[in-house]
Amino acid sequence: MSALTKLRPLLPLAAAWLAARGLMLWLLTHDDLRLLGRGGVSREVERLYFRWYGVLSHGSYPSGDHLWQYPPGAGPVLLSPGLLPTLSYFQAFVTLTLVTDAVITATLARAGTRPGRSLRGAWLWTAALPLLLHIPLARYDVQVTAFAVISLLTLSRSTRVCGAFAAMGALVKVWPALALIGTPRGRTTREAWTAAVITATVLLAALVVLFDNPFDFLRQQGGRGVQIESLGGTVLGVARHAGWPGRARYQYGAMEFVGPHVPLVAAASLALTVAALGLLLLWRMRARRWTPATPYDAALCAVLLFTVTSRVISPQYMVWLLGLSAVCLTARHTTQRPVAALIVAASAVSSVVYPAMYGEVIAGTWTGCLLMLVRNGLLAAAAALSFRRLWRSGLSLPDRTESGTRTWNPHPIPAVFRTRH
Repeated sequence: MSALTKLRPLLPLAAAWLAARGLMLWLLTHDDLRLLGRGGVSREVERLYFRWYGVLSHGSYPSGDHLWQYPPGAGPVLLSPGLLPTLSYFQAFVTLTLVTDAVITATLARAGTRPGRSLRGAWLWTAALPLLLHIPLARYDVQVTAFAVISLLTLSRSTRVCGAFAAMGALVKVWPALALIGTPRGRTTREAWTAAVITATVLLAALVVLFDNPFDFLRQQGGRGVQIESLGGTVLGVARHAGWPGRARYQYGAMEFVGPHVPLVAAASLALTVAALGLLLLWRMRARRWTPATPYDAALCAVLLFTVTSRVISPQYMVWLLGLSAVCLTARHTTQRPVAALIVAASAVSSVVYPAMYGEVIAGTWTGCLLMLVRNGLLAAAAALSFRRLWRSGLSLPDRTESGTRTWNPHPIPAVFRTRH
């Protein structure tokens, strides 16, 4: 097969990516429009990230700043725009985000062109990310997603590289560590987790040496309440119409509910997160069958469960779910296709919630409540369906699998060592 023949299916993808990202850039330049947030989306980079950049560039993490709630690895990401000194901080940040986006697309496309794989993942990422409007360009979640995507897609070739990228992502925003939850038991898991621990230890040690106050984020993270866009926040939003006296207030960088019973809802969210972890560990212990798609499916399921049960669901969290959905769709035997469709639908609703009609959500009108019920209902349905399909796939016996699907091990036993019976 000639190089031109291999490239032909990628040309429409590249054209679609350029058109979609051009649209996202246009939206970002018109960020001051009412339906686009009146400048609220880009303001986080221009003011907050830039302020943190000034602190970080002097060798210290923000100390006592209740808005700084990120692990130490976030520091180098927020410092990276300094690599482009001819641009303003905002311009450099957006440029690097687009470059990272292109890397994710290329990685998905390369994976999709391998035998037995599909380009659906690259197409989903290219076409669905603009559903979030310009938000992905003004947050660093695209960079975080890149670590998880590369980690998962390198598993079949190098378990150590897989573990290293998962660790780097976890140091930036924790959740990429969940990329390793579906690695096949035995040698693969040992190698991936060993590489992750070593990478995290070395990088964390370097950051501790280079910067002051690297763990101050733990103090700020513990004080967070129930964000109005979370599942618990949706319950409280509806409860306001039944007479609950609470209200929404800006704190810890988000609109959160304050009032009676809010700590109880926060505790319930934490309990649900622990229960979700228990379900994932139970699946892992009982699963008898792994396919090349299982690590991808498990990662998406885990992040979905932790997102739905979290006290906070910010709009940019949808970037993570779209990236992991795209990884799943590169594998033809994934169990998560209907889950990916629900996530795409939830992303479309999420951009209506924020920034278009965020005022309705804050005010707790019936329109705002309905939007949150639809968006979070889609996410909850996706999480339940994802776990159900993952569970059934893991417990099914090899002779009951789909045609052409076999139990998979990235480290097969060489034929010379196999015993004949």
